[in-house]
Amino acid sequence: MKRASWRIGVKLRGAEAFALLVTGFLALTGRPAPAMAADDVITIGVVMPTTGSESKPGTYQKEGIELAIKQINDGGGIMIKSKGKKLKINVIFYDDGSDSKKSASLAERAMSSDNAIAVLGGYSTVLGTAESVMADRYKTPWITTGAGATAIFGKGYQYAFGTLSPVALIGTTTAEFLGSLIDQGKLKKDLRVAIVVENTDHGIDYVQGFNEWSGKHPGYFQVVINEKFELGATDFSGVLQKVKSSKADIFLSDAHLPDYITMHRQYLQSGLHHQMISYGARGPEAAARQALGAGTDYIFSGIWWSNKLPYPQVKKFVDDYKAFTGHDVDSWYSAPAYDGMRILAKAIEAAGSLDKTAIRDALKKAQLKDSVLPGQVLKFGPNGQTEYPFVITQNKPDNKVDIVFPKDAATGAAVAPIPGR
Repeated sequence: MKRASWRIGVKLRGAEAFALLVTGFLALTGRPAPAMAADDVITIGVVMPTTGSESKPGTYQKEGIELAIKQINDGGGIMIKSKGKKLKINVIFYDDGSDSKKSASLAERAMSSDNAIAVLGGYSTVLGTAESVMADRYKTPWITTGAGATAIFGKGYQYAFGTLSPVALIGTTTAEFLGSLIDQGKLKKDLRVAIVVENTDHGIDYVQGFNEWSGKHPGYFQVVINEKFELGATDFSGVLQKVKSSKADIFLSDAHLPDYITMHRQYLQSGLHHQMISYGARGPEAAARQALGAGTDYIFSGIWWSNKLPYPQVKKFVDDYKAFTGHDVDSWYSAPAYDGMRILAKAIEAAGSLDKTAIRDALKKAQLKDSVLPGQVLKFGPNGQTEYPFVITQNKPDNKVDIVFPKDAATGAAVAPIPGR
């Protein structure tokens, strides 16, 4: 278990000096340090996987949150009307090691003993589901910046929020995109589709979204195989043999990054080829392209964000992120985390106090009108989950990635069917 206190971009005076002493006390003694005075800082909890199977996207989400905090603190902090002054953010960070039990207990710790006024976290459906139960139990606003399964937001929680559009929309948008290629004459109707998804609510939602669009548009697709796999699998030979035997035209999967890399490596080794290939929200990640090289060319993805979005605030975010971290934004992970922290700050200021219920109420009404996410406005629906459009990207040779759908956001044309290998 890793805990750290972030003090980003501020001079060490008063509360800031005390924050450094707190961190030093923890490092030297291994015991919890005395809590900082509530008047001095705004305590936010963050629970993210920076080790384990979800370490890469978890780290990217952590960096997005860190950047937002740096910018807020560099601006003097958040104005708290009841205090009559701006307060800076102090973050208590926990690494859950990609373990759902740890994720739940650490979220609970942040909300209870650490007395965080809000918690950000829950990268992935599994980790987010585990954390979500704590929000109402401790009446503490919780924002998942990396879990979009509808199961989390269908239980009537009053303190749970999410910055990812529902996963089902990935499936719906994927079907709509493929349908548009049929309408353009690039693909033929009545495509045989093989679907292989992770055995989670995420995978279930993806299939539901695809089938919903397909059911409303008869004649476009016929699903010839619908299989599930367990997270962290190492051998996909059995399910890939079923895919081969199905004689499908299209191969669709819904997989987390490690499973995407493992499955697609075995897909290539099996000599499989389809007219179009997708792994859900995975595809353009640098880790996959480094591991598989040209083998990832022409894979398309339905994602929550792209650095190709033609908004001035996206360009600024991309530039600021690289200056802050020393590397480019990798895929979509950092953007919803960045905006999750920003909309939380906006809600805290609107609440005018550090009262958790007042902040919850403000989150329900909050609108981030300069959002870097598609549509440029981030707000939460009645169930606490946001909903904004997905974009479809497609990998191209030489590490190029284009937005290929919808048309008004496209930076290049879709290649369909993809060339034979």
